[in-house]
Amino acid sequence: MVGRDILKEFEPIFFPKSIAVVGASSDDTKTSTQYLRALVQSGFHGAVYAVNKSGSKSYGIDIYPDLKSIPGSVDYVIIAIPRNAVPQLLDDCAVKGVKTVQMFTAGYRESGTEEGLRLEKEIVQKARQGHFHIIGPNCIGVYNPSIRMPYGPMSKVGKPGSLGFISQSGGHGGRFIELASDRGINLSRLVSFGNGADLDCVDYLEYFAADPDTKIIGAYLEGVNRGQKFLELLKKITANKPVVIWKGGRTKAGAEAAASHTGALSSSYAVWKAAMIQSGVIAVESMEELTDTIMAIETITKPAGRKVAMVSGLGGGGGGESVFGADAFISQGLEVLRFGDEIRRHLAALLPPAGTILRNPVDLGGNIPRPQVLEEIIRLILADDNVDILVVQEHLSRMMDKGKEQVSVINNVLVNTWKSQDKPVVMVTPGWAPTVAALEMEKYLRDAGLPVYRSLETAARSIARIVN
Repeated sequence: MVGRDILKEFEPIFFPKSIAVVGASSDDTKTSTQYLRALVQSGFHGAVYAVNKSGSKSYGIDIYPDLKSIPGSVDYVIIAIPRNAVPQLLDDCAVKGVKTVQMFTAGYRESGTEEGLRLEKEIVQKARQGHFHIIGPNCIGVYNPSIRMPYGPMSKVGKPGSLGFISQSGGHGGRFIELASDRGINLSRLVSFGNGADLDCVDYLEYFAADPDTKIIGAYLEGVNRGQKFLELLKKITANKPVVIWKGGRTKAGAEAAASHTGALSSSYAVWKAAMIQSGVIAVESMEELTDTIMAIETITKPAGRKVAMVSGLGGGGGGESVFGADAFISQGLEVLRFGDEIRRHLAALLPPAGTILRNPVDLGGNIPRPQVLEEIIRLILADDNVDILVVQEHLSRMMDKGKEQVSVINNVLVNTWKSQDKPVVMVTPGWAPTVAALEMEKYLRDAGLPVYRSLETAARSIARIVN
């Protein structure tokens, strides 16, 4: 669209001043009622209305018999009603002057039927005639923590951040919010767009490219309709903002599932991946890889090179972890160089000879050094010109057996030492079932700005992506 003011056009989508939930009632098992409950409990900053022929109240909100009966203006309408009732409701939206309609209602193109495709074309036509946008159909909608706008039925709202996220899947959108919170990633906004009948991923990319609050863009996509425009836009965006995309439908079976899920047409994954590389996009292949990579972008200052040093065996583990760590880094195209004689002499003076390894990676043999000794070891390694980035493997769950206070002192040393110099430090805290105390300590490290990974493989992969 020539001369498109995307921020102004999308303001009623991401910053609605009023929301009406159609279909909400006193029945809390209904999705529409759960949407209403989330808006009320999250403290949404705007006006909230409910629409249902039954009338009455729900969560303290008056239920109007129809959309036109609402006394105030309505920016955003959530539809979670049977498909056959949608056309009349869209006509009411046009009369009411609604700007955005978000459709949880499904049964359109993704159904694979001619009738579903015809109905999807019909709702888009009504949107054009009524001068409003449709999000969906078959989607959960928008999440904007800055105005306490929850994600669908999820009433928990996090702190506003700098990541804009686009998801073709509603379920993946919700899962991403949960994992992002666990990793200390805060979102500027998120949209689940389902079939993308009116607005698709290209439109949302254009918005996030222009949005001043969004510094990083992440996405889960199953297919792209406007391929040429999509690639041209990505090349422009990646010159200024990092873009990380997870593509669903990499296999034949996955592509068929994507077609059934959102009606998306999935191209060859090899072609897709090559196009992403050419466009400057970081392509990932799982939800965990997506969140790990975004955490790396947010927290790891770009190192001067690819030379990695590792300190393992802090509070647990054995020499095998050092071997595995070296393999993990090198397999990702990073370098693990041998320390010089001088630094090894210094390390030998600081560490007991039994059970420790003084080359790179350094193995502390499961010990917890005195705080001042650990600080000296970290400073010594970071001062080495053959080190661009340091990885510290810390067995927090095992260390907690020695006492939370001692572990807190050790982690204060790690944080303060890292902050006193300019090289990146990455934490790895292995453990299949971390204790509550260990999770609290992980949160302390993340809140301080250190990236925390659960495995050496994910840390190595994320570091490599930042370096590359």
